Amino acid sequence: MENHLSFSCHGSQPSAKSSADYSGIDLGFHVSDDRDVLDGLLSQEHMDTCERVLCLEKKVQQQEDEIICLKSALADVIRRLGHVEASKAQSSVLPSKPNIRGTPTRRTEKSFTNPLENARVTPSKRPTTPTHRTTASPRTNTSNKKWSSMSNSLDSPSFHRDGGKKGSKARSREAEWRAEEGYVKIYLRGRAINLYAPTSVENVDVTAVADPPSEKLKLEWVYGYRGRDCRSNLYYLSTGEIIYFAAATVVLHNVEENTQRHYLGHTDDVKCLAIHPDQVRVATGQVAGHDQKEGKRKAGKKDIPEADKDHWPHVRIWDTMNLNTLHVIGIGDFDKAVCCLSFSKLDGGNHLVVVDEANDHVLSVWDLSKAHPKKITETKSSTEPVLAAEFHPLEKGSIVTCGKGQISFWTFEGGSLAKKTGIFDKHEKPKFVLCVAFAENGDIISGDSNGNIFIWPKGNNRISKAIEGVHEGGIFSVCVMKDGTLLSGGGKDRKIIQYDSSYTKTGVETEIPENFGGVRMLNQGKGGMVLVGTTRNCILQGTVDLQLNPIVQGHMDELWGLASHPSQQQFLTSGSDKQVHMWDSMSRSVIWSKELSESAHSCCFYPDGSVVAIGTETGKWFVLDCGTHETITSHTDGNEQIECVLYSPDGKYLALGSRDNHIYIYDVTEDGKKYSRIGRCTGHSSFVTHIDWSSDSVYLCSNSGDYEVLYWKIPACKQETSISAVRDLEWASGNCTLTFNAAGVWPEGADGTDVNNVCRSNNGKVLASADDFGKVNLYQYPCYHPRAKKHCYNGHSSHVTNVSFLFDDSRLLSTGGRDMSIMQWQVV
Repeated sequence: MENHLSFSCHGSQPSAKSSADYSGIDLGFHVSDDRDVLDGLLSQEHMDTCERVLCLEKKVQQQEDEIICLKSALADVIRRLGHVEASKAQSSVLPSKPNIRGTPTRRTEKSFTNPLENARVTPSKRPTTPTHRTTASPRTNTSNKKWSSMSNSLDSPSFHRDGGKKGSKARSREAEWRAEEGYVKIYLRGRAINLYAPTSVENVDVTAVADPPSEKLKLEWVYGYRGRDCRSNLYYLSTGEIIYFAAATVVLHNVEENTQRHYLGHTDDVKCLAIHPDQVRVATGQVAGHDQKEGKRKAGKKDIPEADKDHWPHVRIWDTMNLNTLHVIGIGDFDKAVCCLSFSKLDGGNHLVVVDEANDHVLSVWDLSKAHPKKITETKSSTEPVLAAEFHPLEKGSIVTCGKGQISFWTFEGGSLAKKTGIFDKHEKPKFVLCVAFAENGDIISGDSNGNIFIWPKGNNRISKAIEGVHEGGIFSVCVMKDGTLLSGGGKDRKIIQYDSSYTKTGVETEIPENFGGVRMLNQGKGGMVLVGTTRNCILQGTVDLQLNPIVQGHMDELWGLASHPSQQQFLTSGSDKQVHMWDSMSRSVIWSKELSESAHSCCFYPDGSVVAIGTETGKWFVLDCGTHETITSHTDGNEQIECVLYSPDGKYLALGSRDNHIYIYDVTEDGKKYSRIGRCTGHSSFVTHIDWSSDSVYLCSNSGDYEVLYWKIPACKQETSISAVRDLEWASGNCTLTFNAAGVWPEGADGTDVNNVCRSNNGKVLASADDFGKVNLYQYPCYHPRAKKHCYNGHSSHVTNVSFLFDDSRLLSTGGRDMSIMQWQVV
């Protein structure tokens, strides 16, 4: 009865309920153009197709969810009938006796009680759900969301937002406390989940509202930079800071003092950045937020609810000195996202040009001279992607835009816009004009996908000089330095080439190491230094003739793996980009990195921190020596993703939860150097999502994609069905999202995928959660009241995939899935 719509539609950054808009979508057919040159722009060529895919898949997945809910309800009915029949049979033989708390009826055999076990919906390894935003986002083969309730195909953001929560009676059911059996019953997607309390808990008032913790979080550091698919996003400020963005956060980074400040006014991905001529004010534009798919006000809709305004595409103008927001413009005016921004130069920055990502890429000009900015005019710019828009610094009212197959010269005069298209004459017209810059004499300098630089004289739309074939592949950035020299940066060849003021090569050039990626953005740094943003989300600083050093590093693909060192101020991350990074939270830098042969998904440290285990997306897992960074051993268990890995507290065992529904148990000897499999825990009817060890290393608790909470005795690898044997156990970790002590993290109407991970602080006072709405949340621990209050923090734009406290609880770390950023929060 299942319906599967088999589109190969992989997003690059956003999650099921997130937003990010990275790179494009692969719709199952392949284009042979150079990927570096296209630079993620194929997504916009196929926008209409992607929108149709989204609509069709939404409908199919809604139908699938209805089927799954019916199956779940049927399974519950059959299970209850089985219990009734068993109790009748027992009463006919044995005298009745009172039900003693702590000894609930055991589960009967699966073959009799749950027909779904024999016809279960096994989630495929890689979901194919596109993002909820119509803006396409290409990515390789990683999942759009980590899991769904019973089937991977239910992983639709469209369902989560639109189809599942509205009008669903099951979602309106309140949590219950069953005093006789001693458990809290919560409902996820209409399915009842029983979470057993310790025997010391005699009563839980499910209507009570628990207070938030006294501890709070303060954003201390953001690791990463959005260079993979954004331009014009790296500048040097008069304050001595460099400014750039990652996820929904704008970072002001003082390299010399090794400090950061953060502007957190945005609710979703920041897409573009412009600096006011006064070097104090900044304009930043964002995409449609988590709760807004399109962002364009529909005809007849006059007012936008106040609570929804921040989730529409808009521009924020703010002060870099105090980080205060000065203006918010364009709410209801922009479609999907704001992609380009520029302040006017000759009138003191009184005007702002904005280009959105509508199909017509509407270009608008705004008057900022009044207390309340006002839109002066707008016009359709191009049906093709627009990559840059800049006010000319020496010609009043002149605006230059460039993009796919075009460079346009606009004149803004008398409140209207006039356009002249650039004429290439005898020169080959490029597929993309990728960047523009302005020389001291007013010449406009463009770089294109053919590796050519063209010079366009001020006030003219014809080429006066061509420098052809200077780069292999596209030129992603051109920059005029203070000394009059010109720099060009190649995305494919990774070269930076210098030219004098007459556009002749000086012979000075450098090539960026491959591990940092190609050039995305060039800009003037402090003194004579140059800032280089790269396509692998790194920022370098230095001189072209000497050396460029990394000052910001990050992942460049979806990020799930996060583990804190057991005794040091360090942590490790692993992502779908096959990169493993060990970070130092004090120096805020990478200690060492290693590239794996497989895309990584999960990781954990051995209890003494000497080795680390890393699970991949293919069922293979590695053990790395943290001292030598070499691979100690590797094994393969199944061919599905290793969702979670965890060493036992005594270091004798390693448990690996797989997407094939099994937990693999290994015996660990020689201080984490030798591994031998001793068994497999089999019993889950869906993929394993989280695992926790008991403090005595004898029991495992596990959660699965269909909301099962099971317990296992190790090393026998047998399921423990007696609740009385496990309900009072002390647990060494708090990773499972479905436990009595974490029942309060689930929001009202939750569908089971809203909370991706939780982490208990080492002192047992606080519980942090990572949710699907880009939020990091902080609760008191234990958190078993369904209406528990929390502290909520934004900064991520994609689904937050993981959270982890450092060993001393001084800091909390969080990872964003498709925003690829790592955020370090100080616990205060």
